[in-house]
Amino acid sequence: MAESVTIARPYAQAVFRLAKEGRSLAEWSRRLQRLAAIAGDAGMSDLIGNPKFSARRIADLFMALSGEPENRELAAFVALLADNGRFDVLAEISALFESLKSADEGVRDAVVTSAFPLDEPALAALLKKLETHFGGRLQGRVEVDPSLIGGVRVAVGDRIFDASVRGKLDAMAAALKN
Repeated sequence: MAESVTIARPYAQAVFRLAKEGRSLAEWSRRLQRLAAIAGDAGMSDLIGNPKFSARRIADLFMALSGEPENRELAAFVALLADNGRFDVLAEISALFESLKSADEGVRDAVVTSAFPLDEPALAALLKKLETHFGGRLQGRVEVDPSLIGGVRVAVGDRIFDASVRGKLDAMAAALKN
């Protein structure tokens, strides 16, 4: 995994610069997600690793499936991936691009750990309230950890906001020991 991220990073950075200069971050975000979905398809995965199919032929197939077969920038990117045999890291390229895009837009990733699953409206409301605490816009994903008993623990970068029952019990136990 770490190796594929290392391989994907320069591609993601290059596409990000291209998209930023062309003011097309949202379009490239959609394109990369679509390409990653194509590459993740089981049938396409078999073709990518099959020596019977040339890189150029696979690139043509990607372009046909992309929904933008006439886009020159996208065609050049797909051709670059084909020439270097990098279709297998498209998911990582897309994820890294999204991280760069979020950082550029001032949006930070939050990991919300909850004792129970949270639906989208509850997550959105929680993140909205926490934006002032963390000083910026947040986008989050939920992880469920029943050992928290109740409440949530939110991690944004290296900062933690712990409003869980487990966190409060641990803090009381530490205070009683001192």
